[in-house]
Amino acid sequence: MKQYVGIALLIVGVVLLVLGFQEFVAFGSRISRALGGGPSERAWLLMIGGVVCTVLGSMGIFKK
Repeated sequence: MKQYVGIALLIVGVVLLVLGFQEFVAFGSRISRALGGGPSERAWLLMIGGVVCTVLGSMGIFKK
């Protein structure tokens, strides 16, 4: 059962990372960065959430 939760977290983490990267390279985000601002808060939240879920999922799968 614990492995299924780990697999689900890993999948969710990868999806969040992909969505965060897409948000980061989006046209609106490029304009914001060009005008002196940083990437959007949503992009950061998606990428950080993706990393956290991916790490937790990997730990759940590979930990005995």
